Amino acid sequence: MKRTAVAVLAAALAATLSAADSKEVERLKDSAEVLNEIMGAPDDSIPGDLLARAECVAVIPGVKKLALGFSGRAGRGAVSCRRGETMGGAWGPPSMISIGGGGFGLQIGGTSSDVVLLVMNKKGAQHLLRSKFTLGGDAAAAAGPKGRSAAVATDATMNAEILTYARTRGLFAGVSLEGASLRPDNDANKVIYGKKVEAKELLLEGKHGTPAAAQVLIAALQKHAPRNLSAK
Repeated sequence: MKRTAVAVLAAALAATLSAADSKEVERLKDSAEVLNEIMGAPDDSIPGDLLARAECVAVIPGVKKLALGFSGRAGRGAVSCRRGETMGGAWGPPSMISIGGGGFGLQIGGTSSDVVLLVMNKKGAQHLLRSKFTLGGDAAAAAGPKGRSAAVATDATMNAEILTYARTRGLFAGVSLEGASLRPDNDANKVIYGKKVEAKELLLEGKHGTPAAAQVLIAALQKHAPRNLSAK
């Protein structure tokens, strides 16, 4: 009896872990698809030269509108930073992240949105290591310009630590996400890497290799921004 109960419990635990693993793998795959689709659009895309100047890129697919009677949203995705002390190298292993908060409603509406964040400097990247930070509060954020080139970017845009975009119902635009809070998704990192890892180890210290599940996202980043144009 005891052995049967233990076996059932072990099987249930294995099934739970397998489901969690599948969910996080799918999230990484969706993040890569979102980036490829946005960058593949003829006009409504992130300027390629702007993406190439980003130190880190976060993609959060399917951010859901919360049914709480206000403009709150929540979602989970992944962020990758360039390797090296000056962040001028190839894209490193991603850290899973979550976004939430009741202070940001996407102007383009809808119940589900794909969010992309460009972290433009090392100061912005440092915020990713915190247990939680707020766009427009802790980190200077601005709606990013779109098009084939960043020539249309304003001074405010170019001085921002983080540029924000969202796609809803096929409409893509730079939008203000002021009030949104981001934090590391440590449980998801544990699933992807098979052990507890800190965001700092992944994003800035380069202590881990890129797991197989994350290769699709890194390949997308490498395809659209193989070199860091802002590197000294």
